[in-house]
Amino acid sequence: MFHVKQLEPGTILTRHDFQTQTGVSGQVLARLETYGELLEKWQKTVNLVGGATLPDLWRRHMLDSAQLFPLLPKGAKNVVDLGSGAGFPGLVLAIMAQDSPSGLTVHLIESDQRKCAFLAEVNRVTGAGAKIHRERIESFSGPKADAITARACAPLEKLLTYTSMILNAKGTALFLKGQKAEEELTRAGKKWSISTERIPSRSDPSGTILRLQRIALHHDQSGP
Repeated sequence: MFHVKQLEPGTILTRHDFQTQTGVSGQVLARLETYGELLEKWQKTVNLVGGATLPDLWRRHMLDSAQLFPLLPKGAKNVVDLGSGAGFPGLVLAIMAQDSPSGLTVHLIESDQRKCAFLAEVNRVTGAGAKIHRERIESFSGPKADAITARACAPLEKLLTYTSMILNAKGTALFLKGQKAEEELTRAGKKWSISTERIPSRSDPSGTILRLQRIALHHDQSGP
C-alpha cells in the first residue's frame, strides 16, 4: 500500500501525488479531500494550523500524518492521539483505517472546545469513526492504547509522562518530531528508559519519527 519516498526540500504535493505515494483508495482520498476543505473553511474563524501551511496541505499535514499508518503495531485496536488539535495525525489515521478490516479505533484527546467542534464535524462528514474526548490528557479515562501518536503536542519528556498513563505494556508510541529530536531524547533519557527507533520523516527532510517501546522510569526515579 505505502510507497512513500523521501521528498526533496520544498516539494509541494498534490492530492494525486499523495495517492501515488500512499496507495490509499479513491474513497479515502475523497474523505481526506473533504477534511482539507473543512479545514480551510474553519481556519477562517478558528486557528487550527499555521495559515502558511495550507497551500501545502497534502505534504505538511496529510502525508506527515499518513506516514505513521504502516508503523502502527500489527493487530492494534486502540490508538490514542494526544493533543489532537486539528486532527493531525489522529484523524487522518482514523480515515485511513476505514480502508482496512483491522477494527482499529482512534481516540482523539483535545481540551479546546472549538477544536473539538471542528474534529466532530470532520468525523461526522467523513465517517471516520474516531472517538473524540474533550478533556485534558491527564484526565483521559478511555481504554489502554496499543499505540499513541502525537505531533507538536509537548516536549518528549512530558509526552512520556502522558504515555506512561495510557499505553499498554507492549504498546508503541509514534511521535513526529523536528530538528530537536535528539536534544529531547537526551533530556528524556535522564529520567526515562526507552527502546528507541529513529525513522526519517517522509514529509519533512529535517523531521524524525520516534518509535518508542518499553517506556519506564529509571528505578531511582520511580519512588514517591
